[in-house]
Formats: sequence, structure tokens, C-alpha cells
Amino acid sequence: MKEHLLSVLIFAPLAAAAVAVAIPNERLLRWWALVSSLAIAVVSVPLYTGYVATQTGFQFIEHCSWIPSLKIDYHLGVDGISVLLILLTTLITPLCVLCSWKYISKRVKEFMVCLLVMESAMVGVFSALDLVLFFVFWEAMLIPMALLIGIWGGPRKIYAALKFFIYTMAGSVMLLVAIIALRLQVGSFSIPDLMAAGPGFGHGFQLWIFAAFALSFAIKVPMFPFHTWLPDAHVEAPTAGSVILASVLLKMGTYGFLRFCLPITPYAAHYFAPAILVMSVVAIIYGGFAALGQSDMKKLVAYSSVAHMGFATFGIFSFTQSGLEGATLVMINHGVTTGALFICVGILYERLHTRDLALAAGVGKFMPIFSVFLGLACLSSMAFPGTNSFIGEFLVLAGGFSVSKVLVACTIPGIVAAAAYNLRMLQKVCYGTPDNPDHTGTADLNVREILTLTPLAVFILWIGFQPQPFIDVMRTSLAHVLTQVAQ
Repeated sequence: MKEHLLSVLIFAPLAAAAVAVAIPNERLLRWWALVSSLAIAVVSVPLYTGYVATQTGFQFIEHCSWIPSLKIDYHLGVDGISVLLILLTTLITPLCVLCSWKYISKRVKEFMVCLLVMESAMVGVFSALDLVLFFVFWEAMLIPMALLIGIWGGPRKIYAALKFFIYTMAGSVMLLVAIIALRLQVGSFSIPDLMAAGPGFGHGFQLWIFAAFALSFAIKVPMFPFHTWLPDAHVEAPTAGSVILASVLLKMGTYGFLRFCLPITPYAAHYFAPAILVMSVVAIIYGGFAALGQSDMKKLVAYSSVAHMGFATFGIFSFTQSGLEGATLVMINHGVTTGALFICVGILYERLHTRDLALAAGVGKFMPIFSVFLGLACLSSMAFPGTNSFIGEFLVLAGGFSVSKVLVACTIPGIVAAAAYNLRMLQKVCYGTPDNPDHTGTADLNVREILTLTPLAVFILWIGFQPQPFIDVMRTSLAHVLTQVAQ
């Protein structure tokens, strides 16, 4: 089983999607999507239990020839970075099914199929060790995500879906250019081979390859100023679409920086690092203050994502062990925390049919269980000590402090803004006075909704109080990345 575990995790969702196509009953279809995604999550656990954290290099390797004439291989493997991201993916997918249980009432079959196909593509992105295979999975997630927004989204869903598609395709073109250039230079699509050859590339070649990679990944993160597609996509997407977009898809960009830009183009990574560090600080400040100015809760959480992912890119390009560990934790923590926030916003929208802070004010008084989950997610989003986000951002700032004290100081307004917009949302929703009819009688969370939010709440507190098991998994792999980028 261990020898083929990654293939099982990639193709099991596709098999589940194929079965879903043949299920006519919507209730049975929902249960099938939930049970199959939960089973895949359970099957993914051996990735964590069987991973040897002290070992350098890739594990769970699968390798066979795919297209011999082009030297394209079916090559899979994981390290301490991708293990955690795959586990995040398999955790989030069944939660997306649960939070869509009542919200999605039309074309349920197509919706569940899109979710399962998305899971397959995302696991493939994090486990591919061949550049062409990586590109196939990278592109495969684009269509179902655009469909989730364009079919089940809000009033401006077509605009948001097209904007998402065009931005992502523009980045994909640059990614393909870089892949072809590396193949012509090295004669291989193997990612481990390219990592080994990277330090020997000429400086000019590295600069162009880095620029092509970085543009593609910056759009996906998204980094400032490539972020403008994100608020529209989040606002118009259904709840599950927003959750999977924020929790997993954005991490594909930062994962690309760690997997490709640092080890394959080390000279260019150092050359462009000052600019990226400045862009990251701008994202932290801009995202924080943009979120503070929002009245739509979904748009508020969307802009907060720009700020939080700014911490991830800041940590990556600090080129320090604590910075990289913090950045990877930020990636995981953002997936957990923002996923919980979007689910909370979706729950409110199902009851009130509005996401406006003024109209939702005071509803928490009648939803005490909901208020607990929302309060915990907001505390995590503002990186309150004892929650998961605190340790990630602390490590990023500790790593960045040794690089530039001035830039770290410049993040302070963004950190203060995070506290302001989260506390503002929490105060309004839980304790505010509504502008229109009161919310007396609004139903609190049901069992399904509690089960949806509980795993995320557990990870918020688990990582917050005991982050070491997660840091141990990634430490050796990140130390190896630092060795490669130092060459």
C-alpha cells in the first residue's frame, strides 16, 4: 500500500467522482461524496505516520515511464513540505462537502464531481516530481474551480469566474515557458534532476526562469499587485468554493516558490528577494487595511488572505530556517483558519441571506455555539497567542528580523489592522445592534455544522499549543532547501 499510496490518493477521488455520475438520488449522492472523501482522508494518514522526518529527500516515491519519446515520467514523491499540504487537502475536502449539504440544492451531482476532481488535482500538484505531470495537475484544477464559481456563484459569478480563469491562465503560460526552457537546458523534466542542476545554471538564465516561475506563482498566492482576482472570486463563489480556494489553492503558489524558485534558481532568488520582501510587506499592510474597510464579511476575509499570504512569502524569502518554518506553518494555519471563517460566513448567509456586517449585527446573541467558533477563528486570524497563527507569524518575523529590522517594523500596521478588522467583525456579529429587524429566533448551529467546524477548531488549538510535531515534519526538508539556495 505504501508503494502506491500517492497514486491511491490521486485516483481515488476520480473513481469516486465517476461513481457519483451514476448516482441518481441527491441525498445518496451527498452521502457518497462525504463517505468517499472521509475515506480518502483516513487513507492519507499513513503519509504522516509513515514519513521519516529526519530523512533528506523524497519519500513514498513512485516512478515509471509515461511518454518515453519525450522523456516524460509518472514520477511522484513527497517531502516534509508536501506531506502537510496533502493532509490539509484531504482534511478540507469532506468539510467542503458538509458545508454544502443544504446550501447547494441545484445540480448537486455536478457540484460534488467538481469537488472530487479538484481534490485529485490538488493532491497531484503537491506530489508530482515531473514538471509536465505537475503542469497537468496544475491546469486540471483550473476548470472545476472556474465551474464552481461560474455555476454556483453569486450575481456576478460569470465575471468572477472569467477573471479567475484569465489570471490563472496568464500565469500558466509563463509556467509552461519556464518548463520548456528547463527541458532544453537540462534534457529532463525530473524535478530532483533540475534541483541538482540549478546552481550550475548561468545567472542570466536563472533570472529569466525565476521571473517566469515567480509571475505564475505570484498570481496564484496572490501577491500584491496580482491579487485583484481574489476578492471577486471569493465573494461570488459558493461557501465550499471559497473554502477550497483559500485553504488549498492559494498554497500552490507559495509551494511553487519553495519547490522551484529557491532550489532551481538560487542566484535569481537572492537577486529578487529584496523586491519580493517589500511586496510582501505591502501586501501585509494593504490587505489588513483593505479588510478593515469592508462591510461584506466575505470580502473582509478575502482581503485578510492577501495579508496572511504576505507573511508566507516574507518568510520564504528571508532565507532563514525559522522564516521558512514559519512560512510553511502560515500556509497550513491560513488553510485551517480562513476555511473556518468562510464556513462561519456561509452559515450566517444561509440563515440571514446577507453578508453585510450591519445587517448581521447582534445575531451571535442568539447563536452562542456559533459565537464560540467564530470567536476562536477570529482570534486565530489575528494571531492571538495560543492559536495556530501566532507561532507561524512569530517564526516569520523572527526570521525576517535577522534580514531587515526595518521591514519587520513596517509590518506592525498590518498586524494592528488584523486585530482591528477581526475584533470589529466579532463585535458586530456577536454583540452589535442590527440596523433592521432583530434576529430573535435565529437557529444556532446544528449537528452537521458543529461537525464541520470542530476539526478546524481542534487544529487551531493543537497547532497553537503544540506546534512541534508539525515543525518536526518540515524541518529537515526546509533545511535542505536552504542548503540548495545557498549554493
